[in-house]
Amino acid sequence: MKNISENFDKNNCCGCEACVQVCPQKAVCMKEDGEGFRYPEVNFDLCVDCGLCRKICQYIESVEKNTEEQLAFGGHINDSEILNESTSGGAFSAIADCFCDENYVIFGAESKGLDVFHSYIMDKKDLARFRRSKYSQSIIGTSYADAEKFLKDGKKVLFSGTPCQIAGLKAFLRGRQYTNLLTVEVICEGVPSPLFVRKLDEKIRKTKNAYITDLDYRYKDSNKWDYEVMRISYTSLHNSASGTIKSDRWFNPFWSVWLNHLMSRPSCYGCLYTTHNRVADISLGDLWGVHLYCPDLYNSNRGASLIIANTKHGKMIVETILEENFTGRELDFSQALKYQGPMRKSIAENPDRERFMNDLHTMDYDSLCKKWAKPSSLKLLISKYVYGTNRQKVWWWKMKNRFKSQK
Repeated sequence: MKNISENFDKNNCCGCEACVQVCPQKAVCMKEDGEGFRYPEVNFDLCVDCGLCRKICQYIESVEKNTEEQLAFGGHINDSEILNESTSGGAFSAIADCFCDENYVIFGAESKGLDVFHSYIMDKKDLARFRRSKYSQSIIGTSYADAEKFLKDGKKVLFSGTPCQIAGLKAFLRGRQYTNLLTVEVICEGVPSPLFVRKLDEKIRKTKNAYITDLDYRYKDSNKWDYEVMRISYTSLHNSASGTIKSDRWFNPFWSVWLNHLMSRPSCYGCLYTTHNRVADISLGDLWGVHLYCPDLYNSNRGASLIIANTKHGKMIVETILEENFTGRELDFSQALKYQGPMRKSIAENPDRERFMNDLHTMDYDSLCKKWAKPSSLKLLISKYVYGTNRQKVWWWKMKNRFKSQK
């Protein structure tokens, strides 16, 4: 087994897996490296050197990006139950409900314990499987080939994923256009190594004689002042007993390590898709800066989504959801872009990344966190728990507008 080319560079592989699915001889497979990231390898006993894997590689043949005028929107889904189950404002569910009226298939990322897999559903009632942020690169499997088959059969296909996965799908389709395809991407800030949460699982196995069954990185907990916590669900190794562990996001070591870019995939540091020109019909993210430039959409800290419509197809869907089951409005695109770093530039590689990755192999979870997880600054904690930066600014905005209306 060898890498897909003699000059293989891990910085130039996002792990989209298109090369695996396009190979007619099944000579390409994905193998995990020492950092926990998956890369393609070729079995030359099966390879006939047809070159298809190289022809669809987005680092060799660039995937066309949309150049149409983009529109930005913000808001939240009207269904409170779905809103509480969603990471942000439930925009993905609103889009799926609008596009998938009949004869449809929805592709998305689904958590199964510590791992994340791409799969599909054929009933919107199962959409909860794809909600919530996973903060892990999903294993695509045969999703591109499955999507192509459904498209050729005339089904509506909603395909969601990271920008590089959407590019992988488009590369796999080799330029063929389908009016029954809607692509939705998350605005991504890099995928972390899965080894970190495996270390956490090792700790839980030792301390609680249990294993992690589910990770909700941004669980909406109404009992918490800051609302979002990391919730870990676990089950006993010896019986069916289960439990949960909750930790505030500002005190959770995962966020510190990830946001300091210590464990992202090498290609994320030079991501091809961190520009405002996107590959998908619709881009989704958190409505960062909501309290600064659109406080009317703050939604009492219950979650608000940013929606970027990149194509005519995407704009039509977004405009429809605004009329039906979504509370929101159009935003100034340049303002929205200002608060979305991953749409302007790729993340910067931390100079200590190599040292951290070495420690990730040798240290236990607590030692690793003690050395590398930086505690939140006093200024941040005061702003979140005492002064309430977002809430206070929104409150002042409401008071100011109320005063103006009374004049």
